[in-house]
Amino acid sequence: MKTVLLLLITVFSGVVMATQSTEPLPQHLQEEVSVDIKERTLYPIIKPGDWVGVKHGAVYSTLVGTKESPEVVIGFGYETTDNFIFLTHQESKKIDLNVAVATAFSNIDAMDVTFIAAEALDNQVLTASGQSFSSEAILSKKQMLKAHKMLKAEKLLVSIARRTGLMVISKEASEELLNMFVYLHHDAWSDDSYGNAPIANMLFVMEEGEIVGTIPLSTSE
Repeated sequence: MKTVLLLLITVFSGVVMATQSTEPLPQHLQEEVSVDIKERTLYPIIKPGDWVGVKHGAVYSTLVGTKESPEVVIGFGYETTDNFIFLTHQESKKIDLNVAVATAFSNIDAMDVTFIAAEALDNQVLTASGQSFSSEAILSKKQMLKAHKMLKAEKLLVSIARRTGLMVISKEASEELLNMFVYLHHDAWSDDSYGNAPIANMLFVMEEGEIVGTIPLSTSE
């Protein structure tokens, strides 16, 4: 299971964990954060609204909810061997944060995202799973237009219950298929066996490759 760390980096030789722990970082992690941030490939990283980074200086935007009460947010960071390290406002001394954020979104556009149709569901449900940033494909109009085209659908419902997973169905699919889609979402939301962090217990409504709304789901549905 990949650990998620928020590092408040003032200078790369001095790192403070955003937790109560005062233990020094392991040597391999010290080596990871010593690399110049300009040399890193940044991506947007979708997190639940109660993510610790919101209160500890992370660069983020609100995807669902309000700034005062976020439900889903987007952080920005890079992946190491066993961690995600997030961009913080401290980095504004080293890089243009606006450029960094724009580049992160461009990196999602550039990913090789393959949607696979589920034969057991009449090829009406698509999945794009397994890569570290599969869930973030939802943020790319370029990527999601592929799903529109494959399903021949003007409106989509998208599930990103947990990290590395993404499922898509036409909003106009049959009631039976929609019920199965919701069941699969809840199964993923409830299943922590793979150690993938939870993101959102809701469905995202998409039109023309962009998020236009959400449908909150309860754990009892």
